[in-house]
Amino acid sequence: MDFSETPEHAELKSAVASIVAPFGRDYYVQHAKDREPCDEVWSALGDAGFIGVNIPEEYGGGGGGMLELALVCEEGAAQGVPLLLMLVSAAISAEVITEYGTDDQKSRWLPGLADGTSKVVFAITEPDAGSNSHRISTTATRDGDEWVLSGSKYYISGVDEADALLVVARTGQRDEGTGGQGRAKLSLFIVPIDAPGMEKTPIDMDVMLPEKQYTLFFDGVRLGADALVGEVDKGFQQVFHGLNPERITGAALCIGIARHALNQAAQYANEREVWGVPIGAHQGVAHPLAIASMETELAALMMRKAAWLHDNGLPAGEASNTAKYAAAEAALSAIDAAVQTHGGNGLTREYGLIPYWGLARLLRIAPVSREMIINYIAQHNLGLPRSY
Repeated sequence: MDFSETPEHAELKSAVASIVAPFGRDYYVQHAKDREPCDEVWSALGDAGFIGVNIPEEYGGGGGGMLELALVCEEGAAQGVPLLLMLVSAAISAEVITEYGTDDQKSRWLPGLADGTSKVVFAITEPDAGSNSHRISTTATRDGDEWVLSGSKYYISGVDEADALLVVARTGQRDEGTGGQGRAKLSLFIVPIDAPGMEKTPIDMDVMLPEKQYTLFFDGVRLGADALVGEVDKGFQQVFHGLNPERITGAALCIGIARHALNQAAQYANEREVWGVPIGAHQGVAHPLAIASMETELAALMMRKAAWLHDNGLPAGEASNTAKYAAAEAALSAIDAAVQTHGGNGLTREYGLIPYWGLARLLRIAPVSREMIINYIAQHNLGLPRSY
């Protein structure tokens, strides 16, 4: 593995920065306060070919991998505009459809995902399932050549911006006697956002985010056979091809948020003078920022390792989870240090740090909580007994 930045990656980051920087902090903060999507930035990145940088060229994408998409996520966030839907549309849905979709599904959805004109958001979480995907109760039942989808999903991002959902549903259950312990058989379905029988209800959020969250209800939603992605009952394995990219891009988003907060704090600490010297000269200010900077760089290394493993078809679960854990912790440390550096100004609208804290705090919980990551590492890295 070579961690040196290639000229191509440097050019990619520079190009993303040149697009996003003119929008910047003020743009994002206002959209977060208004709960309005950052459509202009999304479209600008899509027009330049960066939303679908990981999608094959034959479908209009950039032909790159997860590392390239992660760099786009990171650099956009570093310039002040983190795009949460990159995780669920460009990462999960695009990766899963590319890997498991039929030719017709790829032709239908990938070009729009590549240029940003379409979004397919991911729907797996449910009110009563938590992090246990085997407890998913949303079902898809065969009815002749069709499927009938019934159940609910919770905390689904960007439904109002999407053209379709990539829904995880139960299509069967392993027998208790086979050693499967009654675990669910899952399958993946592409569900149009206007499908009859589906209702969406926004979740009232206190945190300031441009992206809205929704509860979804499926009341006998009928889907054609062509809605199934991949093999029936193989959805559990297929989902994880998208979940690692979600963790990688989530880490990248957090790293970019940390960079943005630290850059703002360093500028303030250099310009703000008390007792005749910049406040950054005092170790009480400098050290927390320096520590957060080191934590961010360490997380960035793990994020790049995880992306490299995924792009090379190697097991990436450990690295992806570790990167997501480290990056979320680094982002919150960076924002906390930045707020403290600004003093009371860190809580004002003028300096706009709090919306970034809200997104970083969300990413410490989702798409997988820090506690479940710790459980994963304890079980898979250390061989400790499963606790749940």
